[in-house]
Amino acid sequence: MPDNLKKLAQKALKAGRIVDLPKDHFINGRFLSSQSGEEMESIDPGTGKAFHSFAKGAKADVDLAVAAARNALKGPWIQISPAERSRILWRASQLILQNIDRLAVAETLDSGKPVNESVGDTRGAARAFEYYAGAADKLQGDVFPLPAGYHGYSLHEPIGVTAHIIPWNFPISTTARGVAPALAAGCTIVAKPAEQTPLTALMLADILRQAGLPDGVFNVVTGTGAEAGAPLVAHPDIDHVTFTGSVSTGITVAKSAADNVTRLLLELGGKSPVTVLADCDLEAALQGVMGAIFENAGQICSASSRLVIERSIHAEFMEKLVQRTEALSIGHGLTDPNIGPVNSAEQQDKIVAYLQDAKARGLDILTGGHALKDPDIGTGWFVAPTIIDNLKPDDRICQEEIFGPVLAVQVVDDFDEAVAVANDTAFGLVAGIYTGSMSKAHRYARDIDAGQVYINEYFAGGIEVPFGGNKSSGYGREKGLEALKSYSKLKSVAAKI
Repeated sequence: MPDNLKKLAQKALKAGRIVDLPKDHFINGRFLSSQSGEEMESIDPGTGKAFHSFAKGAKADVDLAVAAARNALKGPWIQISPAERSRILWRASQLILQNIDRLAVAETLDSGKPVNESVGDTRGAARAFEYYAGAADKLQGDVFPLPAGYHGYSLHEPIGVTAHIIPWNFPISTTARGVAPALAAGCTIVAKPAEQTPLTALMLADILRQAGLPDGVFNVVTGTGAEAGAPLVAHPDIDHVTFTGSVSTGITVAKSAADNVTRLLLELGGKSPVTVLADCDLEAALQGVMGAIFENAGQICSASSRLVIERSIHAEFMEKLVQRTEALSIGHGLTDPNIGPVNSAEQQDKIVAYLQDAKARGLDILTGGHALKDPDIGTGWFVAPTIIDNLKPDDRICQEEIFGPVLAVQVVDDFDEAVAVANDTAFGLVAGIYTGSMSKAHRYARDIDAGQVYINEYFAGGIEVPFGGNKSSGYGREKGLEALKSYSKLKSVAAKI
């Protein structure tokens, strides 16, 4: 850990907070308290104690933010050239990097994740703004091959005012991957971060102001999903909603948006498989599986929560995997352990309920299977990294999204069975495979029903690679140039000349 980051993390851990964090909504270029004057508390998952308070928004605050975004869309923002949008996004990327330590420590206090993971997320956010800075002035239409005497062409126009409902597991990176392409396309924005993790969205708002973004283009309303998120999604002046979260909430969002024929991009999670074949590089596969399920304590929509493994290497692989799992360090995120706490008491209770049910049914829990406290300070919401072996395809541990450090192991006899088992859930977000055969790897990529496939490295790629799900994992694509299409509407023009 770099010295500056280490000092800031240690200071924050000792004090239980960091000073001068934003606490109010960001609307029309300035911070505003809630119309009601109400506030909520931010809880540090590593201690279970409040370290900050922030504005509790409601419909009145949402109305102000949407009006600001609508006015900005019609005002100076529409007059700014794509090249100047590019410069603003570039400046934002550099300001994020200049503030990386403070952003990362705030992210860890809010979310619980190890601080070096927060650093990686913050670098990823900067890269998103950098990437879309390069794309802002390259979104162009086509000329149609019409008969002589006609001229036809297309234009990409901003879709309008976009709402972004941001989850608690990757606050800054999920904000950036939606906000950066929306700004590049010329949209205006109202963001509603999760009530568990509001801080970095507010900090990012101030960074964008410093980068030269006009007032009203990016707005943030904090509060609960019911009181702030629901009126935002249902607002008649919202043109597009980007939502990341659970399937059940996503269905509610879709129904609400349908009343105004509002466009949607839904990323709803998964039960993603990583398939390990007998001809793989065993060391690479072990490292990949560990990161795929235990990064951010398994609280990743695209986490590999299922290991599909060939029987001939199953015993050896599990022995080594259990050894590595039991060697993981656990602690407060600011001490930069291998695994930090889960985000909330509610999330811990949900995960533990699955584990207790697994024990009651006599499932083969190789390691973990219980809740923990921080071994040094005796507080926080932790779950021991868990591996459950030899599960049947229809077991709920294999079918339901637990969203924690719980790996379900499914043993298969050959490649064809591996593909069938990997596909056998209602989800289709991502999938991964470890194999020495490029033929099998690409057959797997062809046959798997998922939005993204990783070959011989889980979480391969970056902002350049489109991301999104099939089946119950949602629809639409974020990241890459595809994301620009999500925030644009196509206009076709045909003329007789």
